Amino acid sequence: MGEMMYKLFASASLLTLGLYHLICTFFHLLKSPQSYAAKPFYPFPRLSTITGNSNNHNRLQNLPLFILILSLFIAFLHQTLISFYSDPLVKGSTPVHRFSSLNSAAVFFLFLLIAVYFLLSDSTSLIPLPSDLLFALASVGFFLHYSAASSSASIQTSDLQAHCDSLSARISALCSLLCLLLACRSRLFIADAALAAAICLQGLWQLQTGLSLYVDSFIPEGCHRLLDVSSGVEGSTKCDIQDSKLRAVSVLDLMFTVHVVLVVIIIFVTYTMVAMAAGVRRTGSYEALPTDSNHIQMKSLTGTQA
Repeated sequence: MGEMMYKLFASASLLTLGLYHLICTFFHLLKSPQSYAAKPFYPFPRLSTITGNSNNHNRLQNLPLFILILSLFIAFLHQTLISFYSDPLVKGSTPVHRFSSLNSAAVFFLFLLIAVYFLLSDSTSLIPLPSDLLFALASVGFFLHYSAASSSASIQTSDLQAHCDSLSARISALCSLLCLLLACRSRLFIADAALAAAICLQGLWQLQTGLSLYVDSFIPEGCHRLLDVSSGVEGSTKCDIQDSKLRAVSVLDLMFTVHVVLVVIIIFVTYTMVAMAAGVRRTGSYEALPTDSNHIQMKSLTGTQA
C-alpha cells in the first residue's frame, strides 16, 4: 500500500508540473510570439495589483518552485529509505537493490540541487545561471534517470515491473533530448511544449504503473501479486506462463498508447482554454480595408492619356 501511495504522489506531482509548464508556455507564446523564449521555470503572474501586498506577491511567485523542491525531497527520501530493504524480486543479492535505489536517489538529489540553486539565485544576491545551462543540466538529469530506470528494468524478475520501468526510461530519454534541444535553441516552441507534454505523460504512466502492480483489479489476466515470499515486497507481480507474460506486455503497450492519446487531448484542451483566457481570437487570411476614404491613399495618375 505504501508503494501505491508513493506512485499516486509522483503522478500528481508530475502531472501538476507538466500541466503548469504547458499552460505557461502557451500563454507566453500567445501574448508575445516575437519575444518568446523557453524558460526552465515560469513564476506565478504578478498578483500585487490585486492583493496590494508586494511581499505576498513574492511568496506566491515562487510557490510552484517550493512545491517542486518539496516533491523532489520526498522522492529522494523515499528512494534512500527503500535502499535499506531487500527485494527478493531483484536478480542478485540485496546490495544490487540497494545500489540501484541509491542510484535513483542520487538522480533526484541532482534535480533537487538545481531547483534549490534556482530558488536561491532568485531570492538572494547569487548570480542566476543562464537558461541554456539550466536546460543542459536538466538534460543530464533526465539522461541519468533514463539510465537508472533502464538498469532497474534489467535486474527485475517481475515481468510487469520491468516493462513499466522500461517505458518510463524511454520517456526520460525523450525529456533529455528535448532539454538538450532547448539548451541549443531556446526559441524552439515545439520542444518546450513537447517537454511539458512528456512530463505529463510520465505522470500518467506513474499512475498506470501503480495500478498495474499494486491494484488487483488492474493486474492483467494470468499475472498475480507475490505476497507469500519471505521479506516480500507488497504488490510485486509475476506472470506464471509465457503466454500470460506476452499478453500482459501487450496490454501495457496498449495502455501506454492510450495515455499518449490522453496527453494529446490535454494539449488541445489546454491550448484552447489558454487562448480564450488570453483573448486571442481567430482571424481570416485577409483583413478588411478601412471604410473611411481618408485612410485610403491613392497615387495620382500623371502622364496618362485617355
